[in-house]
Amino acid sequence: MGAAAPRRVAIIGAGMVGLSVAWFLQEYGVEVTIWDRKGVAAGSSWGNAGWVSPGLTTPLPEASVLRYGLKSLLRSDAPLYVPPTLDLSLARFLVKFARRCNEREWKRAMNAYVPLNNIALDAYDALNLAEETLEITSAPIVAAFQWREQAKDLLKEIEMINRAGQPVKSEMLSGAELRESLPQLATTVNFGIRIDGQRYIDPGAFTTRLGAAVIGRGATLVTPNEVDSVRREKSAVNVYGSDGASSSFDAVVLAVGAWMNRLGGPLGVKMPVAAGRGYSFLVPSAETVAFPIYFPAVRVACTPMGPKSLRIAGTMEFRKPDYRLDTARLASLMRSALPLLDGLDWGQRRDDWVGARPVSADGMPLIGASKVPGIFIAGGHGMWGITLGPATGKLLADQIVKGEIPDQLRPFDPTR
Repeated sequence: MGAAAPRRVAIIGAGMVGLSVAWFLQEYGVEVTIWDRKGVAAGSSWGNAGWVSPGLTTPLPEASVLRYGLKSLLRSDAPLYVPPTLDLSLARFLVKFARRCNEREWKRAMNAYVPLNNIALDAYDALNLAEETLEITSAPIVAAFQWREQAKDLLKEIEMINRAGQPVKSEMLSGAELRESLPQLATTVNFGIRIDGQRYIDPGAFTTRLGAAVIGRGATLVTPNEVDSVRREKSAVNVYGSDGASSSFDAVVLAVGAWMNRLGGPLGVKMPVAAGRGYSFLVPSAETVAFPIYFPAVRVACTPMGPKSLRIAGTMEFRKPDYRLDTARLASLMRSALPLLDGLDWGQRRDDWVGARPVSADGMPLIGASKVPGIFIAGGHGMWGITLGPATGKLLADQIVKGEIPDQLRPFDPTR
């Protein structure tokens, strides 16, 4: 006979991933307590692009990223930026990451992603069936380019994604065809790829409502309180807060984003996680923006937020997760987007934001049991925490309660 299913579980982290784990544990009748250093949706779940896009969810380490990164690594205005630093842990992370920027490693990781991507939308539907206030919009994502030659890497990637067994329905469009549905695209945009079957959300609003729903179902929220350590002691798992207090649980889930190394290291999590910081802001649009827009050549993602507002998001800045917002990075983001978009009131920019996305060195999430019984890991999703948060929550809840590892999670063993 296996061990009894846990009745009381603590989730450390109140972002999309942690709250999704909490939701699906509650479906099993588990009593959930959520700890967070700042509060619900206070981290990278707030101001990101909000794409629920399994069609574009792929391993971050790949050859074109390495080529691009080597050209622009130390340019402070580049979309991918690593500031000069004496941070040896970041240097080790970057070496591990660079070693995986090749086609063989990409294919191996992509094969792991496909089964998880294939249930991503169903997991969102499971949330929505139970909580009608969670708003999600079905729409294509349009990748736009100034000229067709810029699209070669994305076209190759779409072909490789299809070969990996994940169908991606796409259509190539001229600039004129693009502007029929997206008048915001400047006349400098002359080629595009429409990727169908995707969705998007307002991530801050969605995650806040999910948190309210989880609390409404009986969860306890402990915030603001930094977790100092998580330890197995006798028959319980104890969570020790920075305030000196401790609480005991049957199991604990670490969903702490870019802060995984400190808490996960003592638990057998060997794969390093770095903060790949993304920036965003909102800008008014003269007309309604129909679909999310992606500019791969400058790594800029744009998402409708309300009827006449567009979120401009982008950059990958490897710095300490709590480093201040760098206004120069926001200015660079705006300069990248400005020549590609029309009808936006750039002078009314608002809601400047930076968030620390948790990027693992091999580009794959860390999901599953740690080396310590009763302590589980849910993190390292990089740019895909919004897309894969509910799927992660459902599968990890199944593992915690049933004591069996779902097949989709085996490649993401956090102790690999």
